[in-house]
Amino acid sequence: MLDAKLDTKLSEDARIARPMPADDAFHLLIVDDDRRIRDLLSRFLTEHGYRVTTAESAADARARLAGLTFDLLILDVMMPGESGFELARAVREGSGVPIMMLTARSETGDRIEGLEIGADDYLAKPFEPRELLLRIGNIIKRAVPPPAQAIETVRFGPFMFHLARGELTRDGELVRLTDRERDMLRVLGEKPGETVPRQALVAPGVAAGDRAVDVQVNRLRRKIERDPANPAYVQTVRGLGYRLVVAP
Repeated sequence: MLDAKLDTKLSEDARIARPMPADDAFHLLIVDDDRRIRDLLSRFLTEHGYRVTTAESAADARARLAGLTFDLLILDVMMPGESGFELARAVREGSGVPIMMLTARSETGDRIEGLEIGADDYLAKPFEPRELLLRIGNIIKRAVPPPAQAIETVRFGPFMFHLARGELTRDGELVRLTDRERDMLRVLGEKPGETVPRQALVAPGVAAGDRAVDVQVNRLRRKIERDPANPAYVQTVRGLGYRLVVAP
């Protein structure tokens, strides 16, 4: 029944031209001793944008895991030799990679055992291909942290710097900056409070050891610091670089 559903779905999808998965697509490892199931799942998931690697046994899977990084493991439970449960237990000892158990063993006790081991989901065969896709998507969505929001503005003292526009204002009044000063403030503002290496502030085509960075920083300080000799905002981190001290 599982084979028939996947065959039907693949036949339907074959009518639609789908691009190959991108290099940065989520990478799945399918572990199943049934070659036909492996091939069907691999084709189906590849056509839906995933990169897929397959393994025919737990030993084969271990070899794959030793050399590759995966975003999700899909493990069959009943395999000759080491079972999917045993493999999942071993993986969980040193990795938090999401695991889905995909198996014909649908008894409550089996599902509980799989979840107790640390599996993130448990899908019994036969299953609807659409349901598999939804479950995979949900697991990955929970596992992947949301992207950090881009910083739009940073405040320090009476100043506010808008990174995208490259505008510095003091109490609402625009402060005139040179292109180099704007570029340096943008680099510092993208990592507020963190040390930025001098090399990151070097203008294109200028040697990293050139004093030009220090000269430009001093010019910037004269525009924003009350006492440029004792800067409160653009501070020197001796031997490393500079950091922009922003309002909490």
